[in-house]
Amino acid sequence: MSLGNRLTLWLLGLPLLVLLFAATLDLHQESEWRKSALRDRLVTAAELQAPMFAQALVARDQSQLDSLARRLLDIDEARGVGVYTETGMTMLELGRSRAKVAMAPPQETQLDTQGDLWRLMVPLDLTENNGIIQGLAWLEIDIDSRALTLDHYRRLAIAGLVLLILELLLFVMASSLGRRLDSNLNGASEALRRLRGGDLHTRLAEDGPPELNRLAQQVNALGDELEHSRDNIQRQIEQTTADLQESMETIEIKNIELDLAHRRALEANRVKSEFLASMSHEIRTPLNGIVGFCRLLGRSRLDPRQREWLDQVQVACDNLLALVNDVLDFSRIEAGRLKLDRADVDMVSLVDEVLGLQAPLAHQKGLHLLGLVYDDVPSPLRGDPLRIRQVLINLVHNALKFTEEGEVIVRVMVEDHSHTDQVLLRISISDTGIGLTPKEQHDLFQAFHQATAGHSRQYGGSGLGLAISRQLVEQMGGRISVESAPTKGSTFAVSLPLEVIGGMDTLPERILDGQRIALYEPHAPTRHALSHLLCGWGAQVVEIPHPTVQSPPPALMVAGLPTLLSDTVLEEWQTWLNACPCPVLLLVNATPLELPKLTFSSGGELLCKPISRQALAEGLRRCSSLRSKVVVAPSLSRLLVVDDNASNRRLLKDILQRPGLWIEEAGSGEAALAIAENEPFDLVLMDIRMPGMDGVETTRALRKLGGSWSHCPVIAVTAHALEGDRQQLLASGLQEVLIKPVDSNALEAILQRHLRVTPPVRQMESDATERQEQSAELAVIDLLLGTRLANGSQSLALELLEELATSLPSSARELQAALSTEDPEALLDTVHALNGACRYCGAPELALVAETLETRLRSEGMTGVEPLIDDLFRAMERLRAWHAQQQNQPSSTTIANASSASSLRDK
Repeated sequence: MSLGNRLTLWLLGLPLLVLLFAATLDLHQESEWRKSALRDRLVTAAELQAPMFAQALVARDQSQLDSLARRLLDIDEARGVGVYTETGMTMLELGRSRAKVAMAPPQETQLDTQGDLWRLMVPLDLTENNGIIQGLAWLEIDIDSRALTLDHYRRLAIAGLVLLILELLLFVMASSLGRRLDSNLNGASEALRRLRGGDLHTRLAEDGPPELNRLAQQVNALGDELEHSRDNIQRQIEQTTADLQESMETIEIKNIELDLAHRRALEANRVKSEFLASMSHEIRTPLNGIVGFCRLLGRSRLDPRQREWLDQVQVACDNLLALVNDVLDFSRIEAGRLKLDRADVDMVSLVDEVLGLQAPLAHQKGLHLLGLVYDDVPSPLRGDPLRIRQVLINLVHNALKFTEEGEVIVRVMVEDHSHTDQVLLRISISDTGIGLTPKEQHDLFQAFHQATAGHSRQYGGSGLGLAISRQLVEQMGGRISVESAPTKGSTFAVSLPLEVIGGMDTLPERILDGQRIALYEPHAPTRHALSHLLCGWGAQVVEIPHPTVQSPPPALMVAGLPTLLSDTVLEEWQTWLNACPCPVLLLVNATPLELPKLTFSSGGELLCKPISRQALAEGLRRCSSLRSKVVVAPSLSRLLVVDDNASNRRLLKDILQRPGLWIEEAGSGEAALAIAENEPFDLVLMDIRMPGMDGVETTRALRKLGGSWSHCPVIAVTAHALEGDRQQLLASGLQEVLIKPVDSNALEAILQRHLRVTPPVRQMESDATERQEQSAELAVIDLLLGTRLANGSQSLALELLEELATSLPSSARELQAALSTEDPEALLDTVHALNGACRYCGAPELALVAETLETRLRSEGMTGVEPLIDDLFRAMERLRAWHAQQQNQPSSTTIANASSASSLRDK
């Protein structure tokens, strides 16, 4: 094909394509604009008429409906109008078929633009002036959009006709120009052929168009340019260099585009992580409500099968909440929103705390749980104790979870100390569990991944714990690894750099200066650890293979009981204790409330494994003082109870009353602060929701006093604390959270952890009474329940019921005031105070209604609480009626009537 023909095609094709594209784009944009304008006009008209349709529906004015519908049909494109209710009733239909009616009312304005017949649906608000909602209804309008389609085709035809005329004109012009160009180019080609053949005198006439004249001039100058061939070659090299430079610029542009794409990918990953964090928060809100209502249901009377089902629900909720927390931590780490803290770290205390938290699982499985912090580990160090604790808890919990028998040992040692201001610690957690294959080890630290598919079903867990631990360790500058073999157990090792504050030299404690101590421990690692620790404290340790009475007797004996404690074993140990001439420190692998009942003829005590270094030291000091026969004044632990409810304070004081414990009361945060300015305390039980200064504000004020108050344990005592509230309280400086009514096991565990106070021996209720309570219906007054809550004191239970009944008129006035002003905070405060007052009284009906109402207020606000408010007033009235009946009877029959009141039921 000649150049003229190609030029003709270019002159025809390129402008034609440009014009075709421009015309198509213009037609498309205009069509879309017309559709958008039609949509906006129809939606606006329908939404403006919707309130009048709703008013007509509420007023049931059919004529008004017809008038409004015909007004909408005046729109050119409107073909049909219908009004329908959620019950399927057709309130109005003009010009449309029922086959096109929506099945359910729309939540918002919807426009279906599929096909030529559009359908517009607008919800109608049927709320009357007094706020009563009469139901749901919606307006549907059929819209004919064929006029737009026809107009679009008409414009398309006009554009095609115009393009055809332009094409004919371009063809005539291009054809003429092409023929002239071909003629001149053929002449130039013939002249070049002659020049190549050696006819250097060949010339072209320079009488054509300017462009062809320039071509002729170039051909004529070709002979002259031959002598400048080397210059031409140089120019070609320069041109090639320019082309290469352009290529390099192109490559650089591509690299920039790749970098931008990489950044966009990172941003997308960050957005995904933020989405996970947001969704975790959103899931936690209803989940906390489920957990709260499960706990609320657990305090009601259930038969054994229902309680078993409820326990399964509670376990599932706890597992789901742990999964959500793991996802939240994982998303925070991926989003880069996790910030590390820098604070003092005491590895001994940290390991003891972690083992204490995981001890119940070890006791349940009968496993030996041991912590070994080597002597060369300096203290204190500087790092993030919260994150180190989180990693240790995760690893120790995993080790216990996948170990059915044997031991779990935590070792902390110095791996490298080449820098004077930094130390590299190696923390290893070894177990005797199921072990891992090499492939399972390779995939172990990936998110949402467990060793095998069956582990998640058999052992539970989300597969996020180890992934979170790995990222936390790496963010702290360390690394984590695992060594394992199937059926041989596993060892997880964490290498963590921490800053040294003081020095590497630690002075040993000399608390047993030369005393001879006999040591019996069947578990070899625990025995070696105890022997090393006792020797470091200055004792002369004699390891014995079995518990016998030695001659000469040692100063005291440290012995560990076997894991399985049968009646026969306990009898043998009691016989040995009766014959032992020295104090004995017995170490038992059980919780404080599961300790066996053993007596010590020569003095001694029981301690729980895993035992912290501080608890062991204090126990040895007490046993040493017994051996030396020195009369030592008992060391009183001072405890402060802060609660605005006098009944709660009185009951807590009665529960806590025991030798060696001094209890002080404060009725408000201000009173507690005034007492604290003059006296130090060892532990504080702090009510959270109080008038004036609440528990959190009081705790912060106590911390600002400095001195012993900067580290004094403050325990939150509250009637309502879901997991989110618990985390907020712990973040506010409180050490732990107790839920009212206070569980005696949890309270004794706290006293054991913080004050080393041994729980008193209390007479437990019989199984028959407990079964009677479980099978009974919900009562207005239950003296058996009140007596149990009052720590076994029937007189105290009656006094607490008296105080509660006396306070009901004031509570009713406060409730009415809060309801009349529609103040949710005031209502929540009043209900919370009433709920707290009912926690320790034998009024199960009022207690259940008050806690249910408080849970509803916290989760849903004022919405839907009216039925519960009525139930609360009825329960209060029944309790007041019982109180009035008791006042009208002789005092000699009060207790008898109160005992029979447990049968009082709500008919």
